[in-house]
Amino acid sequence: MNPRDIVAKLRSEEYRALAENFLSLSTLQVLVYVIPLITLPYLTKVLGVANYGLVNFAIAFNTYFQILTDYGFGLSAVREISVNRDDPERVSEIFSSVMIIKGVLTVVSFSMLLGIIMTVPRFSANWVIYVFAFGLVVGSTLSPMWFYQGMERMKYITLLNVLTNLIFLATIFIFIRGPSDYLYVPLLQSLGTITAGLISLWIIRTRFNVRFHLPPWGVIWEIFRDSTQFFLSRASVSIYTSSNSFFLGLFAGNAAVGYYSAAEKLYTAAQGLYSPLLQVTYPYMAKTRNKAFHRKVLRYSMILNTVLCTFIIIFAPHIIRLLFGAGYMPSAGVLRLLAVALMVVIPSILLGYPFLAVLGQQRYANGSVVVGSLIHLAMLLAVAPFMSIYIVALLVIITETIVLSIRVYGIKKHDLW
Repeated sequence: MNPRDIVAKLRSEEYRALAENFLSLSTLQVLVYVIPLITLPYLTKVLGVANYGLVNFAIAFNTYFQILTDYGFGLSAVREISVNRDDPERVSEIFSSVMIIKGVLTVVSFSMLLGIIMTVPRFSANWVIYVFAFGLVVGSTLSPMWFYQGMERMKYITLLNVLTNLIFLATIFIFIRGPSDYLYVPLLQSLGTITAGLISLWIIRTRFNVRFHLPPWGVIWEIFRDSTQFFLSRASVSIYTSSNSFFLGLFAGNAAVGYYSAAEKLYTAAQGLYSPLLQVTYPYMAKTRNKAFHRKVLRYSMILNTVLCTFIIIFAPHIIRLLFGAGYMPSAGVLRLLAVALMVVIPSILLGYPFLAVLGQQRYANGSVVVGSLIHLAMLLAVAPFMSIYIVALLVIITETIVLSIRVYGIKKHDLW
């Protein structure tokens, strides 16, 4: 076989693996977002706007701890596992180091949560719901999705996420019967993620033969240090995602959080449609740096995204009425504004870690969200006296446009395209 045929065969096998992983993740996304279409309307109607808003406020607050315990490993560890996947000893070393760091950060986070609950009346009044919501942080720590992404074995992610959502689906209809049951929503969601996380660790030990052990301190410190730049980026992203519901809860009340969260759930779900593409593209680009492949991905994604966003803008009132009922109609205007933001978000994400970061320009991928988050936080504080759900949605559009602009500038400046 001549060299050209060998290259062609290798490329064919790479694309076949990409297609398999994309299919697995796409199946996951269909199931993961079909289930909320069943539970979300039920929860919003049974709990009422205020209680539904309080639940989302508690989850948004705990998202900060989730970002801390993740510490950017969702990006850095994926890259390290992908590069070293053929070295079992190194893979075990990376896995053990990441899990140890995440475990320590989880303990630190829970201590911080208890301190806030005991000293801040706004949180001590409903302390139980914040503790229950912290279970999502524990589940995130136990769930090594980054490992499966790095190994490009996405079918396990599919199965585990489906299991998580099925547990949540079953328990919601059993235990949530009235407005007073709002406390159990984050608890049930936490139990699903923790169960899936424990099973995923068992799979890694038995199927991948990864040994958990205590690596040398120098190795743990190196992995922690290398992920710091990614942590700063991910933490910055949380400022203009989770902070929206958090600030609304502080300055506009739980009902505002309820209206905004209803629209934001659909916005997040629309972003999630592209998650399989991003999760497959990132490790592949980290290995190959195939610019031609990435250009095709970006082109077709933007076409699909434009069609999707146009549909959402036109039919937003009907979507809100169908899913949440007439009582949530203020969410329709928010959904339209977030659909505009989605037109900016998808190309921005695709130009970030699957492109700029793997081509050695992490400072634009990371720096763009740091700058964007600082501006977003400043704008949230500026509008605090007259904050509304529509103003917050407008701020999301402005912030995402700034992030995209910085990334495009970086690509043009270094002639990467």
